[in-house]
Amino acid sequence: MVITHLSLTNFRNYGRLELAIPAGTTLLHGDNAQGKTNLLEAIYYLATSRSPYSDHDSQLINWEAEQADEPVVVGRITAQLTSQTGSHQLEMRLIQERGRNGRNGQKSFRREALVNRQKVRLMDLLGNLRVVLFLPEDVQLITGPPSSRRRYMDITLCQIDPIYCRTLSHYNKTLEQRNALLRQLAEGSGSRDVLPIFTEKLVTQGSQIFARRAEFLTNLARQAQHIHYEALTDGQETIRLNYLPRLTERENGGQQDKSDLETTGEWLQKHQGDMKAIAAQFSQSLTDVQLTDIQRGTTSIGPHRDDWELTINGRKLSSYGSRGQQRSAVLALKLAEINWMEKRTGEKPILLLDEVVAEFDEKRRALLLAYVQQSTQALLTATDPGMFPPDFMQQVTSMTVTKGQIHPDRLVEL
Repeated sequence: MVITHLSLTNFRNYGRLELAIPAGTTLLHGDNAQGKTNLLEAIYYLATSRSPYSDHDSQLINWEAEQADEPVVVGRITAQLTSQTGSHQLEMRLIQERGRNGRNGQKSFRREALVNRQKVRLMDLLGNLRVVLFLPEDVQLITGPPSSRRRYMDITLCQIDPIYCRTLSHYNKTLEQRNALLRQLAEGSGSRDVLPIFTEKLVTQGSQIFARRAEFLTNLARQAQHIHYEALTDGQETIRLNYLPRLTERENGGQQDKSDLETTGEWLQKHQGDMKAIAAQFSQSLTDVQLTDIQRGTTSIGPHRDDWELTINGRKLSSYGSRGQQRSAVLALKLAEINWMEKRTGEKPILLLDEVVAEFDEKRRALLLAYVQQSTQALLTATDPGMFPPDFMQQVTSMTVTKGQIHPDRLVEL
């Protein structure tokens, strides 16, 4: 899988960019705030429909274009892509329109996705371009909140599994409807007869999510353990990835502890192919907590409250691991993600590495760069190209990024 050409219009600090990208490794270097990270963000956004840096998509539109006195401002990300299924053009449009009251009027924002110049649903864009992104902030996968780990699972799975992505979208809508009804019931209104309808839909959709997450984490754990044990620590440290699903609840309604969640996770991973067993367990659990859910006005269990964690030599990495151990674990996790994607699809994902090489010591840096050099296409950013070994620099395409403009450091055959 290779992007041969990337076009950006009114995206971040890029007013207009047309960039031919060769296969292999490309190093984007330059001072800070010149546009290196923005380029990686554009590719990641086109692959996942999400930004790794911004919670509001409207912030992605070029500031100068957004401030211009125009009724409509359009940001575009367009990529020409070659993969084992052929050549495709992918496009994402970010459209901001002003209201009728002129410049100070209310603004509206919408997105449009296109595949081969035909408009498609956002979820139909997913899976056409597959990427693995490395960020200095990736350590937050270990130390951050459960929502960041659920987000990681969802983004990764949606690049590979369209059924998962559609099911997740339906589940979130059903959950919103069920929670709205629970709030009404808590306030003394609403119809209790409708609750079983939403509950049944939630069980059907949620059970599929549980099963697919269990399969994903099982495979990822196996790959990460091998990489971490064999390549990173010379057999000195054992890493384990534990799935902590909210599939069950204690009979007395009390909060589950870690051992409860681990036991449920192990059960799910053993029964990931038995949808009837998973659905039966989820249904029974929702029945057990129904009165509590009505009192609280929210659904207390389900995949929307899932989590996972990494342990090293049996100890929780987020609490007891050093910064170096946490970085090594994240590196193992990301490299495992590459292997998993390649195994599932038959081709390597595009690697995006944003200023991460300096995060690792010599041994870990060498392992990461080995994966980079084995990839079909990789894009790295750095402020200082001097941190890379000379033999690596001789094999890469080097480009300078300055104020939203990108120029090859030497002529290359694309």
